[in-house]
Amino acid sequence: MSSFSHREMELLSALRRAGGSARGTELAKAMNVSEETVRRTIKSLATSGALVRVHGGAYLIGTRNDPSFFRRINKHAEEKRLIAATIARIVTDGMTIFLDVGSTTAFVAEELRHQHAGLTVVTNSIGVAQTLVNTNGNRVHMLGGELQSNERGTFGHVAERQARRFAYDMAVLSSDALSAERGFLYLSAAEAHLATEIAVSAARVLMGIDRHKFSATAPHCGPEPEAVDQIVSDQAPRGRLSAALRNWDIDVTTAQ
Repeated sequence: MSSFSHREMELLSALRRAGGSARGTELAKAMNVSEETVRRTIKSLATSGALVRVHGGAYLIGTRNDPSFFRRINKHAEEKRLIAATIARIVTDGMTIFLDVGSTTAFVAEELRHQHAGLTVVTNSIGVAQTLVNTNGNRVHMLGGELQSNERGTFGHVAERQARRFAYDMAVLSSDALSAERGFLYLSAAEAHLATEIAVSAARVLMGIDRHKFSATAPHCGPEPEAVDQIVSDQAPRGRLSAALRNWDIDVTTAQ
Protein backbone atom coordinates (compact mmCIF):
# COMPACT_ATOMS: atom_id res chain seq x y z
CA MET A 1 0.00 0.00 0.00
CA SER A 2 1.34 3.46 -0.92
CA SER A 3 2.55 5.65 1.95
CA PHE A 4 1.80 8.80 -0.03
CA SER A 5 -1.19 10.98 0.80
CA HIS A 6 -3.92 11.66 -1.72
CA ARG A 7 -2.47 15.13 -2.41
CA GLU A 8 1.02 13.71 -2.91
CA MET A 9 -0.28 11.06 -5.32
CA GLU A 10 -2.16 13.76 -7.20
CA LEU A 11 0.99 15.87 -7.55
CA LEU A 12 3.08 12.92 -8.72
CA SER A 13 0.42 12.09 -11.30
CA ALA A 14 0.39 15.72 -12.51
CA LEU A 15 4.18 15.61 -12.86
CA ARG A 16 4.00 12.45 -14.97
CA ARG A 17 1.36 14.01 -17.22
CA ALA A 18 3.64 17.04 -17.63
CA GLY A 19 6.48 14.83 -18.87
CA GLY A 20 8.29 14.39 -15.56
CA SER A 21 8.99 18.00 -14.59
CA ALA A 22 6.96 21.14 -14.02
CA ARG A 23 6.97 24.51 -12.36
CA GLY A 24 4.95 25.09 -9.23
CA THR A 25 2.55 27.46 -10.99
CA GLU A 26 1.79 24.80 -13.61
CA LEU A 27 1.15 22.14 -10.98
CA ALA A 28 -1.16 24.44 -9.03
CA LYS A 29 -3.18 25.06 -12.17
CA ALA A 30 -3.31 21.36 -13.10
CA MET A 31 -4.37 20.35 -9.57
CA ASN A 32 -6.67 23.34 -8.98
CA VAL A 33 -4.98 24.17 -5.69
CA SER A 34 -2.93 27.09 -4.40
CA GLU A 35 0.76 27.45 -5.15
CA GLU A 36 1.41 27.30 -1.40
CA THR A 37 -0.25 23.86 -1.29
CA VAL A 38 1.98 22.74 -4.14
CA ARG A 39 5.09 24.03 -2.39
CA ARG A 40 4.23 22.14 0.81
CA THR A 41 3.50 18.95 -1.11
CA ILE A 42 6.71 19.19 -3.12
CA LYS A 43 8.68 19.71 0.08
CA SER A 44 7.12 16.60 1.62
CA LEU A 45 7.76 14.47 -1.47
CA ALA A 46 11.34 15.71 -1.74
CA THR A 47 11.96 14.71 1.88
CA SER A 48 10.76 11.17 1.08
CA GLY A 49 12.96 11.05 -2.03
CA ALA A 50 10.09 10.74 -4.54
CA LEU A 51 11.14 13.81 -6.51
CA VAL A 52 13.81 16.49 -6.71
CA ARG A 53 12.82 19.93 -5.50
CA VAL A 54 14.31 22.85 -7.41
CA HIS A 55 13.65 26.56 -7.19
CA GLY A 56 10.35 27.13 -8.95
CA GLY A 57 9.31 23.51 -9.39
CA ALA A 58 10.26 19.84 -9.25
CA TYR A 59 11.15 16.84 -11.37
CA LEU A 60 10.67 13.12 -10.86
CA ILE A 61 13.34 10.76 -9.65
CA GLY A 62 14.28 8.08 -12.18
CA THR A 63 13.19 9.95 -15.30
CA ARG A 64 15.42 11.05 -18.10
CA ASN A 65 14.32 14.61 -17.65
CA ASP A 66 17.19 17.03 -17.56
CA PRO A 67 16.53 19.77 -15.01
CA SER A 68 18.33 22.21 -17.31
CA PHE A 69 15.02 24.03 -17.91
CA PHE A 70 14.94 25.02 -14.24
CA ARG A 71 18.54 26.18 -14.36
CA ARG A 72 17.72 28.35 -17.38
CA ILE A 73 14.53 29.82 -15.98
CA ASN A 74 16.18 30.75 -12.69
CA LYS A 75 19.19 32.30 -14.38
CA HIS A 76 18.72 36.08 -14.64
CA ALA A 77 15.12 35.59 -13.50
CA GLU A 78 14.55 39.23 -12.52
CA GLU A 79 15.57 40.45 -15.96
CA LYS A 80 13.27 37.89 -17.57
CA ARG A 81 10.32 38.94 -15.40
CA LEU A 82 10.89 42.56 -16.38
CA ILE A 83 10.98 41.64 -20.07
CA ALA A 84 7.87 39.46 -19.71
CA ALA A 85 5.88 42.24 -18.04
CA THR A 86 6.74 44.60 -20.91
CA ILE A 87 5.77 42.03 -23.55
CA ALA A 88 2.46 41.38 -21.78
CA ARG A 89 1.62 45.08 -22.10
CA ILE A 90 2.19 44.87 -25.86
CA VAL A 91 -0.21 41.94 -26.26
CA THR A 92 -3.91 42.84 -26.51
CA ASP A 93 -7.05 40.87 -25.70
CA GLY A 94 -8.33 38.57 -28.43
CA MET A 95 -5.01 38.12 -30.22
CA THR A 96 -3.84 34.89 -31.81
CA ILE A 97 -0.31 34.45 -30.52
CA PHE A 98 2.47 31.87 -30.56
CA LEU A 99 4.61 31.32 -27.48
CA ASP A 100 7.74 29.15 -27.67
CA VAL A 101 9.57 27.04 -25.08
CA GLY A 102 12.02 29.73 -23.97
CA SER A 103 12.49 30.43 -20.28
CA THR A 104 11.61 34.11 -20.78
CA THR A 105 8.44 33.03 -22.57
CA ALA A 106 7.42 31.00 -19.50
CA PHE A 107 7.37 34.28 -17.57
CA VAL A 108 5.36 35.89 -20.40
CA ALA A 109 2.71 33.17 -20.07
CA GLU A 110 2.36 33.88 -16.35
CA GLU A 111 1.92 37.60 -17.04
CA LEU A 112 -0.69 36.92 -19.72
CA ARG A 113 -2.64 34.66 -17.38
CA HIS A 114 -3.28 37.61 -15.07
CA GLN A 115 -3.74 40.37 -17.65
CA HIS A 116 -5.46 39.22 -20.82
CA ALA A 117 -8.61 37.44 -21.97
CA GLY A 118 -9.87 35.80 -25.14
CA LEU A 119 -6.44 34.87 -26.46
CA THR A 120 -5.91 32.08 -28.95
CA VAL A 121 -2.57 30.67 -27.85
CA VAL A 122 -0.55 28.27 -29.94
CA THR A 123 2.50 26.75 -28.30
CA ASN A 124 4.92 23.85 -28.32
CA SER A 125 5.61 24.35 -24.60
CA ILE A 126 4.03 22.05 -22.03
CA GLY A 127 4.43 24.73 -19.37
CA VAL A 128 2.86 27.53 -21.42
CA ALA A 129 -0.13 25.34 -22.29
CA GLN A 130 -0.72 24.40 -18.66
CA THR A 131 -0.37 28.00 -17.49
CA LEU A 132 -2.92 29.48 -19.90
CA VAL A 133 -5.47 26.74 -20.56
CA ASN A 134 -8.98 27.36 -19.16
CA THR A 135 -8.06 30.89 -18.09
CA ASN A 136 -9.98 34.09 -18.93
CA GLY A 137 -11.62 32.54 -21.98
CA ASN A 138 -8.27 31.72 -23.59
CA ARG A 139 -8.11 28.89 -26.11
CA VAL A 140 -4.86 26.93 -26.14
CA HIS A 141 -3.55 24.75 -28.98
CA MET A 142 -0.61 22.46 -28.19
CA LEU A 143 1.49 21.48 -31.20
CA GLY A 144 2.20 17.79 -31.71
CA GLY A 145 5.55 16.32 -32.65
CA GLU A 146 8.48 14.80 -30.82
CA LEU A 147 8.67 15.68 -27.14
CA GLN A 148 12.07 16.83 -25.94
CA SER A 149 12.12 16.57 -22.17
CA ASN A 150 15.06 18.92 -21.64
CA GLU A 151 13.12 21.69 -23.42
CA ARG A 152 9.72 20.55 -22.12
CA GLY A 153 8.26 21.00 -25.58
CA THR A 154 7.49 19.45 -28.95
CA PHE A 155 9.56 19.78 -32.12
CA GLY A 156 10.03 18.27 -35.57
CA HIS A 157 8.12 18.17 -38.85
CA VAL A 158 4.75 17.44 -37.21
CA ALA A 159 5.01 20.51 -34.97
CA GLU A 160 6.17 22.64 -37.91
CA ARG A 161 3.34 21.45 -40.17
CA GLN A 162 0.69 22.14 -37.53
CA ALA A 163 2.21 25.54 -36.72
CA ARG A 164 1.69 26.67 -40.33
CA ARG A 165 -2.09 26.21 -40.01
CA PHE A 166 -2.53 29.27 -37.80
CA ALA A 167 -2.63 32.98 -38.67
CA TYR A 168 -0.71 34.66 -35.85
CA ASP A 169 -1.22 38.28 -34.90
CA MET A 170 2.01 38.00 -32.95
CA ALA A 171 4.74 35.45 -32.33
CA VAL A 172 6.65 35.78 -29.06
CA LEU A 173 9.97 33.99 -29.52
CA SER A 174 13.28 33.68 -27.73
CA SER A 175 16.79 32.78 -28.85
CA ASP A 176 20.02 31.65 -27.21
CA ALA A 177 22.17 34.39 -28.73
CA LEU A 178 21.99 37.54 -30.84
CA SER A 179 24.80 38.22 -33.28
CA ALA A 180 25.50 41.40 -35.26
CA GLU A 181 26.66 39.19 -38.16
CA ARG A 182 24.18 36.29 -38.13
CA GLY A 183 21.15 37.48 -36.21
CA PHE A 184 19.19 35.17 -33.91
CA LEU A 185 21.02 31.97 -32.97
CA TYR A 186 19.98 28.75 -31.24
CA LEU A 187 21.66 25.85 -29.48
CA SER A 188 19.02 23.45 -30.85
CA ALA A 189 18.56 22.92 -34.58
CA ALA A 190 14.96 21.82 -34.02
CA GLU A 191 14.15 24.99 -32.09
CA ALA A 192 15.79 27.13 -34.78
CA HIS A 193 13.73 25.43 -37.52
CA LEU A 194 10.44 25.87 -35.69
CA ALA A 195 11.13 29.52 -34.89
CA THR A 196 11.88 30.14 -38.56
CA GLU A 197 8.57 28.54 -39.60
CA ILE A 198 6.62 30.57 -37.05
CA ALA A 199 8.25 33.86 -38.07
CA VAL A 200 7.06 33.38 -41.65
CA SER A 201 3.45 32.88 -40.49
CA ALA A 202 3.18 35.78 -38.04
CA ALA A 203 2.02 39.31 -38.76
CA ARG A 204 4.41 40.56 -36.07
CA VAL A 205 7.43 38.81 -34.55
CA LEU A 206 8.69 39.86 -31.14
CA MET A 207 11.84 38.49 -29.50
CA GLY A 208 12.31 38.56 -25.73
CA ILE A 209 16.08 38.56 -25.09
CA ASP A 210 17.98 39.51 -21.96
CA ARG A 211 21.26 41.41 -22.30
CA HIS A 212 23.36 38.34 -21.50
CA LYS A 213 22.43 36.90 -24.92
CA PHE A 214 24.22 39.82 -26.62
CA SER A 215 27.62 38.31 -25.81
CA ALA A 216 26.61 34.66 -26.30
CA THR A 217 26.99 32.42 -29.34
CA ALA A 218 25.20 29.36 -30.71
CA PRO A 219 25.58 27.13 -33.81
CA HIS A 220 22.16 27.32 -35.51
CA CYS A 221 20.60 30.28 -37.34
CA GLY A 222 16.95 31.02 -36.63
CA PRO A 223 14.55 33.41 -38.37
CA GLU A 224 15.99 35.88 -40.83
CA PRO A 225 16.60 39.12 -38.93
CA GLU A 226 14.44 41.00 -41.43
CA ALA A 227 11.48 38.80 -40.36
CA VAL A 228 11.70 40.10 -36.77
CA ASP A 229 9.86 43.33 -35.95
CA GLN A 230 10.82 44.04 -32.36
CA ILE A 231 13.03 42.91 -29.51
CA VAL A 232 12.35 43.54 -25.85
CA SER A 233 15.37 43.44 -23.57
CA ASP A 234 16.36 44.62 -20.13
CA GLN A 235 19.15 46.70 -21.67
CA ALA A 236 19.52 48.44 -25.04
CA PRO A 237 22.14 46.86 -27.34
CA ARG A 238 25.17 48.99 -28.15
CA GLY A 239 27.86 49.34 -30.78
CA ARG A 240 27.82 46.99 -33.76
CA LEU A 241 24.79 45.10 -32.52
CA SER A 242 22.77 48.30 -32.19
CA ALA A 243 23.78 49.29 -35.73
CA ALA A 244 22.83 45.85 -37.07
CA LEU A 245 19.36 46.05 -35.50
CA ARG A 246 18.83 49.44 -37.13
CA ASN A 247 19.88 48.01 -40.49
CA TRP A 248 17.43 45.14 -40.06
CA ASP A 249 14.70 47.67 -39.15
CA ILE A 250 14.07 45.99 -35.78
CA ASP A 251 12.52 48.15 -33.07
CA VAL A 252 14.23 47.91 -29.69
CA THR A 253 12.19 48.27 -26.50
CA THR A 254 13.97 48.47 -23.17
CA ALA A 255 11.86 46.84 -20.46
CA GLN A 256 10.72 49.25 -17.77
